[in-house]
Amino acid sequence: MTVHFPFQNTYAALPANFFARVAPTPVAAPRLIKLNRPLAIHLGLDPEVLSSPEGAEILAGKRVPDGADPIAMAYAGHQFGHFVPQLGDGRAILLGEVIDADGVRRDIQLKGSGPTPFSRRGDGRAALGPVLREYIVSEAMFALGIPTTRSLAAVITGERVQRETMLPGAVLTRVASSHIRVGTFQFFAARGDTDGVRQLADHAIARHYPEAASAMRPYHALLEGVVARQADLVAGWLLVGFIHGVMNTDNSSISGETIDYGPCAFMDHYDPAQVFSSIDEMGRYAYANQPQIALWNLTRLAECLLPLFSDDKDKAIEQAQFILGEFAEKFTTAYQSGLRAKVGLFSQRDGDEALVQDLLDAMAKNQADFTLTFRRLGDAALVASDDSVRALFLDPAAFDEWAVRWRQRMAAEPQSATERHAAMRSVNPAFIPRNHRVEAVIQAAMKNNDYAPFEELLSVLAKPFEDQPEFAAYADPPQPEQRVLQTFCGT
Repeated sequence: MTVHFPFQNTYAALPANFFARVAPTPVAAPRLIKLNRPLAIHLGLDPEVLSSPEGAEILAGKRVPDGADPIAMAYAGHQFGHFVPQLGDGRAILLGEVIDADGVRRDIQLKGSGPTPFSRRGDGRAALGPVLREYIVSEAMFALGIPTTRSLAAVITGERVQRETMLPGAVLTRVASSHIRVGTFQFFAARGDTDGVRQLADHAIARHYPEAASAMRPYHALLEGVVARQADLVAGWLLVGFIHGVMNTDNSSISGETIDYGPCAFMDHYDPAQVFSSIDEMGRYAYANQPQIALWNLTRLAECLLPLFSDDKDKAIEQAQFILGEFAEKFTTAYQSGLRAKVGLFSQRDGDEALVQDLLDAMAKNQADFTLTFRRLGDAALVASDDSVRALFLDPAAFDEWAVRWRQRMAAEPQSATERHAAMRSVNPAFIPRNHRVEAVIQAAMKNNDYAPFEELLSVLAKPFEDQPEFAAYADPPQPEQRVLQTFCGT
């Protein structure tokens, strides 16, 4: 049967040098692992069709739906600070765009769907483990309220892929506001293609920043918009203990969404220097470095836009620097506001920033769990007992001294303990995708073909701010023997 998707293909209507037209490579025996039915409905897609054998073939790339115009997007990028003039979608193919129930245009992309002209000797495939990881973490981020690409489906292909060993192959269907990256602009700028930069900028404005189109200086407004969204995004990451792991410019989205979940991870105990990614040997993308790396990436975007700012290069640089200079304040405002909310403060007063920083310092010195410290702090605000929080510190006295000042500060506000508790619970999750839990899910699927742990973890993470007593163990940090110290890139 012919399956029709209500695709629009505005990116595929851009000039031919923006992408390569390429169809997904058929796979042997696709089988649906997971379909995100609520997301499918939100996208205007029929979950019954997608759940059928024909749907599994579409989601694996074996069958191209009617209305699709499959392309692999071209982009460049700085990878760990080193510029690569051509990267592109080496294992991902954009099928097309749909308009969701909110009227927002969304890309539907197959990740792991076979080689493209940008594969650089790669096989274009994905292994099951990274597909499950991206599905879990991206949907957890959505539930946490952080802008992110989402996962529509995961399909096992019936084939094996060669990595260090032979692994089960899989395809992830990813949904994004778009897949335009800082590296997409760099692709054209590196070639001196100012017309390409302008066309891409116009497309990005129309799609993501329509208010910029009527601004006096649209391209300046575009950069301002991306700066603001990236500042908010990275602040959101830090507030939940998330470490992206590979903040290359080709993994930096113009839309302000978290994209490309490779060796990403959430911290257990608080450590500003925490790194999990096996390829980040120098700690470039450590937890606390993420704001400055975001600004570094935005500076690379600004460099691409300079020819659109002014014919006078010095004037263009001055204008770009002014816009980039707004990042620090925007990030700090979002981050500090979030931290105040996490410790239950409703107003801003002198000394608040130092108060919260003292807590973070004590957590770092005492290996206190990041997520549980803030979650239990909310309970302490309600019951006036610190026992559950102080138990997380190697030296509980380190928390005791801070707690005295914290309670004095809260007493200066009129909100009741009940109001404060509810507010803190709404921003401090009980459940995050802990690395050892994610790894256990992956191993169960790969070794035993058992997806029940995957389903259960997804169910728990869909309600991160609820207690869920029957799943209380999912909130626990790992035992020493359970700790996952390294995460790996799926390629």
